[in-house]
This record gives sequence, C-alpha cells and structure tokens, in this order.
Amino acid sequence: MQSISPTPESPGAADLARTDPRLPLHARLREVLAERIRSGEWSPDEPLPAESSLVAHYGVSLGTMRRVFRDLVDEGLLERRQGTGTFVRRASLDASLFRFFRFGTAGNGFPQSRILSAARQVSTPSIASALRVTPGAEVLHLHRLRLYDGDPVLVEDIWLPLPLFEPLERISTDDLGDLLYPTYERRCGQIVAGATEELTIDAATAADALLLGCGRGEPVAIVERVARSHDDKPLEYRRSRGLARTFRYRIDLR
Repeated sequence: MQSISPTPESPGAADLARTDPRLPLHARLREVLAERIRSGEWSPDEPLPAESSLVAHYGVSLGTMRRVFRDLVDEGLLERRQGTGTFVRRASLDASLFRFFRFGTAGNGFPQSRILSAARQVSTPSIASALRVTPGAEVLHLHRLRLYDGDPVLVEDIWLPLPLFEPLERISTDDLGDLLYPTYERRCGQIVAGATEELTIDAATAADALLLGCGRGEPVAIVERVARSHDDKPLEYRRSRGLARTFRYRIDLR
C-alpha cells in the first residue's frame, strides 16, 4: 500500500514533488535525504536535524521519517551515536592496513607518514580507469613512506583527481599529517565514505628495496585501494606495498 502524501504546505513538499510519484512516500523521502547527504549539505561533525524538525519540514509522519533513517543507516550513509544523535557516516579505514600487515606490538599507534614527493602527473590508463578520469588527465600524485617505531614498513603511491584536490597543492606536505582522510575533508571538503581493496603479490623494485630496506626482488604484498564518496565518486587511488613476510590475511567464516 502506498504511503499518504506529504502536507502540501510543508517547506519540503517541493523537494518531494520532484521525485517519482509512483514510489511509496518513504522511498521518495529517502531519495531526497540521500541526495542532501551526497551533496555534502551536512557535516559528519554535526548531528542531522532532529527527526521532529525534519517531520515538520517535509510534512510526513514520525513513523515514515524513522523508517527512512533506519534505511539510510542500513545503507551506510548515516550512523547513530549513542546520546549524541544521527550523523553522516565517515568510512572507518584508518586501521584497515592492520588487517594485513603486522607492524609491531599492538597498541603502539598508527604508522607515521613521510611525504617523499607531491606533484602533478599525467594519468596512465590504469590510474584514469580507477579515478574515472580521461586518460592523460592531470592528477595529483603523492609518494609516501610509512614508518612504525622509526622503521619503514610501507611505500605508498596515492593519486587524487583534479581539480577536487587542488587545495592540497597550496599547503606544505608537512601539514598533511599521518592520516590523509581528515585532511581531504578539512582542506578539500571531500568525505571518504567507503573503499574497495584488492590484494596482489609482486617483487620489490630497486626503489622499493631502497625505501623498505630489503633485497631487490624480495616478495612484497600490494594493497590497491579505490576510496569513494557517498555518491560513489572515486576520490583516491592508492597502492600500498609492504614486505610479504609481514603480511597476514585472516577471515572469519561462519
């Protein structure tokens, strides 16, 4: 059964009117709120307006609004924080490499980062495909070394689409910090909502051997990541390379 129509005089009625009227009201409202999330209207640092406020804005029932919030939480666009409200969800990727590489004693914190170079680069076909840009388009390339307790553990190449990340060219590489995603959000307004990772094994190049302190040709594990925004737009293509002898893969099957 189709939900009742929103109150015509409500401020948000015009937004709902632009959706497909054949859909149930909760589906139309979900579409409207999802678009507001993807447009970056709400910051992950501030809770969304109260459900009662959105109910009044769109002229819908509280039950309909709560159903839409549940759907958006299930889809990973929103998250509920006990006692503080509902927020736009950030991806929790800071510790993801700890699933694969054993850097040292647990609890010593995240690896430190050292940006070795930052410059524009003409995209290769593989980079262009990952970032969905035209082959040959300029991208921003970061070459980064990650260290754990002062020892090099990962070599990373990171490509970012332009002009989205042009603001990073105007700051010192020392100001990028150990974690890049908060910098993307703070400096460029780009929120990483999710990512896809692929694992492969290769041999260390001469450059890898120099930075990682290993022999040329020694096995290295490679984690390729494409990070995306809430609207599925690629924000980052990253290749992280670490010694295979430190690599572990574990999955729980039920």
